[in-house]
Amino acid sequence: MITVSDKAKVKVEHLMQEAHLDDTYRLRASVAGGGCSGLSYKLDFDNEVKPMDQEFEDKGVRVVVDMKSFLYLAGTQLDFSDGLNGKGFFFDNPNASRTCGCGESFSV
Repeated sequence: MITVSDKAKVKVEHLMQEAHLDDTYRLRASVAGGGCSGLSYKLDFDNEVKPMDQEFEDKGVRVVVDMKSFLYLAGTQLDFSDGLNGKGFFFDNPNASRTCGCGESFSV
């Protein structure tokens, strides 16, 4: 399962309203090769669920993940920071053995 913090929930809802997205859209989390640690996180909104997608709902936020990415993201919490040390979404991923300084890439 992928969970969503309270701060991330508020930000996701705000972004969806700002983009005029209806309730057919979900937050799509995925992993792609790249970044200084080897794998990078990606977030987007998507209104299409593919046959092998895993779908979760936490705090009213629906999250969709393709099966390959789910192998890397199982147990991860999506959070949001607006503090002085950086602003944006970040992943608290228990599967990551190493992360880069910016927090946008990881390795297992």
